[in-house]
Amino acid sequence: MERPVLTAEIREGVGKEKAKKLRSKGLIPAIFYGPRSQTIPLVIDSKELSKVLQTEAGENVLIDLDIRKGVQSDRKVVMLKDIQVDPLQRATLHTDFYEVAMDEMVTVEIPVHLVGKPEGTKVGGILEQVRRAIEVQCLPGDIPKSVDVDVSLLKIGDSIHVEDIRVEKGKIISETNFTIATVVPPVVEEKVVEAVAPEAVEGAEVEQKEEEEEEKE
Repeated sequence: MERPVLTAEIREGVGKEKAKKLRSKGLIPAIFYGPRSQTIPLVIDSKELSKVLQTEAGENVLIDLDIRKGVQSDRKVVMLKDIQVDPLQRATLHTDFYEVAMDEMVTVEIPVHLVGKPEGTKVGGILEQVRRAIEVQCLPGDIPKSVDVDVSLLKIGDSIHVEDIRVEKGKIISETNFTIATVVPPVVEEKVVEAVAPEAVEGAEVEQKEEEEEEKE
């Protein structure tokens, strides 16, 4: 699959004021780093980044980052390692790009998607997803977008654990005894009966006797 290309310029100057001016122009401060390269401060176009993120959903997308300085350019394969977003305006404030080598294993978190309707839910059971992601070790080119787990055969009381899952071209390194999904019994609502104090019962009996006596008179 062809990787998306993102252009970045080497950023001159750092600091809050500099970053604020860049954001006012529709640009985003960023940083590039990796085990084989020196750290480089960058600036990218917010529209270009949004286009990449909309086209390539997921956290483990590989990107060809075209780093430019004047007429010179250097292309690196990176992953979007971190993205800071303004909680109110939902605007991107800063991004981190981590360099990857296509021939070296990486460890990534892969989302878990449950597939199918469990047998247990047809008789009132409730499907609970306990774990929503697992750690996988694989080559960058083999990173799956998600891991599909079939839960259609689960009955009430049944569970699927990490050890029951297989990932093609990858090795799961999460602890195997963790539960991924389970079907639990339906919740039974208990009727609460209010206890009546003995004094109240005795009082009611006295009132009833008095009423009967008055009727006789």
